[in-house]
Amino acid sequence: MHCPFCSATETKVIDSRLVGEGDQIRRRRECLECKERFTTYESAELNYPRIIKSDGRRQKFIEEKLRASFLRALEKRPVPMVMVEIAISRVGHKLRAMGVREIKSRKVGEWVMEELRKMDQVAYVRFASVYRSFEDVRAFLDEIAKLENDLPPEIRENQLNLLTNDSDEP
Repeated sequence: MHCPFCSATETKVIDSRLVGEGDQIRRRRECLECKERFTTYESAELNYPRIIKSDGRRQKFIEEKLRASFLRALEKRPVPMVMVEIAISRVGHKLRAMGVREIKSRKVGEWVMEELRKMDQVAYVRFASVYRSFEDVRAFLDEIAKLENDLPPEIRENQLNLLTNDSDEP
């Protein structure tokens, strides 16, 4: 590591510690020439596949775009940020585990919908409405009915009902 002050090549690490969730290391360094101290951060460089957009364009995977999609769908919903970060990690892990150079954005979108479906029905329907380009209210209702019928009991008990029957009300 070159010293940012005098460009000397010899520095020593005087302190190392994990940052955040342990995916980054903070190192405090001292230059052996000028004795100045500085901090560096080290993290693993992960190789994600390139994303093939629906129009055929290819672009690198950007985790911030994935996070923005989750946050947009979950806006004003009672979902803890830690759950969002876990979902983002799961999607990222699936991307890396595929072992391919390129993957269609459609597949990534399906994974996002799967994660949102487990977290919050409203967020799921919001994302699905944009992702699947719902044309009318009927498409919304069909997706909601499918969601209500397909949820496993352990997930359903943690969700608010999207459709209420008159008989459900007191």
